[in-house]
Amino acid sequence: MKIALVYHDLFLKHQPGAYHPERPERLLKIRERLAAEDVAPLVEYLEPRKATKEEILWNHSEAHYERVAATAGKSSVQLDPDTATSEDSFEAALYAVGAQFTALDELFRENYQAVFCLVRPPGHHAEYDRAMGFCLFNNVALAAHYALKVLKFSRILIVDWDLHHGNGTQRSFYHHREVLYFSTHQFPYYPGTGRLEEIGHGEGLGFTVNVPLPAGLGDAEYLLVFREILQPIALEYRPELILISAGFDPHRDDPLGGMRLSAQGFGALAGVLKEIAEETCEGRLLLTLEGGYSLSGLSESVAEVIKVLAGVKAPEIKADPEPAAAEFIREVRKFFSRYWKI
Repeated sequence: MKIALVYHDLFLKHQPGAYHPERPERLLKIRERLAAEDVAPLVEYLEPRKATKEEILWNHSEAHYERVAATAGKSSVQLDPDTATSEDSFEAALYAVGAQFTALDELFRENYQAVFCLVRPPGHHAEYDRAMGFCLFNNVALAAHYALKVLKFSRILIVDWDLHHGNGTQRSFYHHREVLYFSTHQFPYYPGTGRLEEIGHGEGLGFTVNVPLPAGLGDAEYLLVFREILQPIALEYRPELILISAGFDPHRDDPLGGMRLSAQGFGALAGVLKEIAEETCEGRLLLTLEGGYSLSGLSESVAEVIKVLAGVKAPEIKADPEPAAAEFIREVRKFFSRYWKI
């Protein structure tokens, strides 16, 4: 099975600063790795379209849109302590959102089962009226809105395996059951949200599932979370589409994180999601790049995920989880048993 990659060179023109970790080299290194002979035959590239203002406003305030739009053509604008723009950042952000819509159209037409959006800037920290955490517009949240409003899906699962909690995505759907948000993240850590007790509100009660993890966990622990918590919840929810906020900063070599995932570990997580998708939603998976700041760790992990999704590799994680971590995961599973049959 071939995997579609949505990409545009415009994403390289977003320049948040000379020493900023979210730099264009991230995509260059991924593209270089995916050109290697073990991956290149598995992928096909697609060009994104540009999102409109009306589409951005599905998830963001007009004031926020105009604030980001005002940065166009300016060499450097600091939107928050971590988030800066350059001349082409606004345009890149519109195409990063539009990449989601291109990908979803391909999935809906059944041209591909899995599509990976290789975009910058990332999105899962962007809130209704605020850019933050390297993010301008919330790519994955807007993908969910497009799937609901345009493609008329009614049950969407968002899985966020980034090192950091996706505060913006969570808040976009905190009161809704049409979107189930599931996140693993290092905790306590930036941005400070994602406590176990953040479970949604009103009709959305139980449809936010946070698994805050202590630093130092690796492949076996993450896989246990996906098998013992995510998989049974997802199979009960029966999503019609799975969106993945694919951040690779839990990699053991990442300079911003304290987790110990390997490239093979990310492949194993993708394998679980592939199983869920094949059982519930005809294999429909959309992955969108979020974090990941070790160039080698990032690029190798993306390659591993693509090989698993394409069906040419099924990585095995043979290590056993640490006993303390396994006990913690059992407690988390018990906590969510009041909302799900797990």
